[in-house]
Amino acid sequence: MGPGRNLRKKRKRESMKKRSEADVSASGSSQKEESADWFGEFCRRSNGHLPSKNGLDEFKSVFGISKRTFDYICSLVKEDITAKPANLVFRNGRPLSLHDQVAIALRRLSSGESLITVGDSFGLNHSTVSQATWRFIEAMEERASHHLRWPSTTTETANTKAKFEKMCGLPNCCGAIAFTHILMNLSTSDPNSTLWLDHEKHYSMVLQAIVDPDMRFQDIVTGWPGGKMNRWSVFQNSGFYQLCNQGQRLNGNTFELLDGSKVREYVVGGSGYQLLPYLITPYEGKEFSEPRSEFNRQLIAAAGVAESALARLKDSWRIIRGVMWRPDRHRLPRIILVCCLLHNIVIDKEDEVQDMTTVSHHRESGWPQQTCGVGDIKGASLRDRLCFHLTGDPPP
Repeated sequence: MGPGRNLRKKRKRESMKKRSEADVSASGSSQKEESADWFGEFCRRSNGHLPSKNGLDEFKSVFGISKRTFDYICSLVKEDITAKPANLVFRNGRPLSLHDQVAIALRRLSSGESLITVGDSFGLNHSTVSQATWRFIEAMEERASHHLRWPSTTTETANTKAKFEKMCGLPNCCGAIAFTHILMNLSTSDPNSTLWLDHEKHYSMVLQAIVDPDMRFQDIVTGWPGGKMNRWSVFQNSGFYQLCNQGQRLNGNTFELLDGSKVREYVVGGSGYQLLPYLITPYEGKEFSEPRSEFNRQLIAAAGVAESALARLKDSWRIIRGVMWRPDRHRLPRIILVCCLLHNIVIDKEDEVQDMTTVSHHRESGWPQQTCGVGDIKGASLRDRLCFHLTGDPPP
């Protein structure tokens, strides 16, 4: 009896194992089928309320990303969203699935439409849209942070440098820095509202970004009031600035120029930033020699990558493109961060994106380019040597 019983148990375990392996092997395809079925049902529920954009498939026109990227994002946030049931339902009482909640959040972030408009498109109360969006934001902060980081390996850094050099001829360049305003509508009764009122009489929160040649965000700073902080003061209060001054950032391999001198790692920025040993800005003044003019053109082209990245960010995630109606200023930086994470995920997943020729060398209207007017001796020396390397014009 004993051996027979053990044999039957062994066969039962093997049978269960085979069924389990079959379930696992089918999980990828079943998830895709479930997602495809979900979108079909979603389109039927929308009753034609969702717009389409010329040149984009139906899915991308609604959510701003491809179906493949949508599935990846669902896989990122699945554990957090499903582990915390919120009893969110449609107006007809049907519970929201994982795909529903991600779709609601992406629609809100990508369209910039009001909670009421998004809710009407999905058959939801506006409070449900708000809850689903915030649950998604919290999950993305927790699960997608690895998509926004400074290069951590010599290979990654070398690729960044090679692409910048191919683009504009500047060797050993590790990034481009730029700055933008996220506009808000605040109550004048708010005792702190004047801190957020910039010189153009807009209430705004600032966003500083350092990007790689593919317009991927490598480092961001946000949360500072637009009325109190200009781009230079934001940079001085950033962790990136502190790390550079402590020798913990832009401290990698040097590059030997044609004259035998060596240049350290650096980033490039516009004239609103101060010239530093690790931050190279254009030559200033009204008249330049032709070599310096050529150097400025190449450097501005490199710095323009960051301007274009911010333009793409706002165009893709329109919740931060227009004027936000009295946002929670403690939550807004987290919304901005998640929009930046989504921007990077689209790049990492090689989604097709709009032709950036329409926004390249982008400069925001309403904020004239300011000059910092102060330079650093070591920074000036590095800039002169880079100019000589690029144009053949010897330093003075």
